[in-house]
Amino acid sequence: MNPQSATDELAAEHALRPKTLKDFIGQHRVRQQIDVLLRAARKRDSAADHILLSGPPGLGKTTLAMILASEMQTPIRITSGPAITHAGDLAAILSSLVEGEILFLDEIHRLPRPAEELLYLAMEDFRVDVVVGKGPGATAIPLQLPRFTLVGATTRAGLLPSPLRDRFGFTAHLDFYEESELEEVISRSAVLLGLTIDKDAIGEIASRSRGTPRISNRLLRRVRDYAQVNGSNSLTHSDAQAALDMYEVDAKGLDRLDRSVLLALIERFNGGPVGLSTLAIAVGEETETVESVAEPFLVRNGFMARTPRGRVATALGWEHVGRTPPPGIATLFDTPAPDA
Repeated sequence: MNPQSATDELAAEHALRPKTLKDFIGQHRVRQQIDVLLRAARKRDSAADHILLSGPPGLGKTTLAMILASEMQTPIRITSGPAITHAGDLAAILSSLVEGEILFLDEIHRLPRPAEELLYLAMEDFRVDVVVGKGPGATAIPLQLPRFTLVGATTRAGLLPSPLRDRFGFTAHLDFYEESELEEVISRSAVLLGLTIDKDAIGEIASRSRGTPRISNRLLRRVRDYAQVNGSNSLTHSDAQAALDMYEVDAKGLDRLDRSVLLALIERFNGGPVGLSTLAIAVGEETETVESVAEPFLVRNGFMARTPRGRVATALGWEHVGRTPPPGIATLFDTPAPDA
């Protein structure tokens, strides 16, 4: 590929992000709510209220933040909780904002506590107190900020302290997508990438995308790669099946890590219960990786359950990996259990 083609390809993939609320697929209720909020702000000729976007990764929180800036015709500043190591970092960002600017703070639940406390005043009174000096002689100088809109994004809204959560004027929770919505996402992305793809291939990719547009777009690009390498001018159902099988994404969307966790649970621990750390060691992964990457999908789709004694495989999980579940396993989950 020549340099110009490479540039065109990068530009096309960047174009997969919708630029307006009208182009954003799915999340119908959230789009309606945000549309009303933005229209009202434009009529008042003021900055929009602070917005908190919560939900699993890959559902469009960053894209929505960029759309907000586009719809309001204002600049956007992008940072994240882990990138802010102390309150001074946040104060520097806030003091450099311009009137109406959007500050997008990803992973806001990982913001250090001193920065959180500084953010309270900035969100409510559009002011920060800059401390000059140390010890008994230190003084706080109030610094007025322009009116800005904070857009926070989090995958774990429960970790946000109540005082911070309460300062957002609007909280939107993004839900997983239906297959029909993912098919729309894939069709749109295929057009933007200049790909010809048949309806069955779109359905195959959508069914393995775990309800997540980011995964849909990633799998579409992998199917495209497979078809191009094999001399195909268009993406067919057989291309999609062969490519996704090669990349170890099965018919239900489980990938290598998901199957490793499920197989370890069933083959090494007879379906459980087993503790999370023990399960993580069994598959050679960090505890956090198993808990945040594999487990949510397995639990949400009924392949695994969390009980007071540990993780257990459900009858559906046993059947998915081609094993016969022990007698009476269905009764293990009749009574809801607290998280382990």
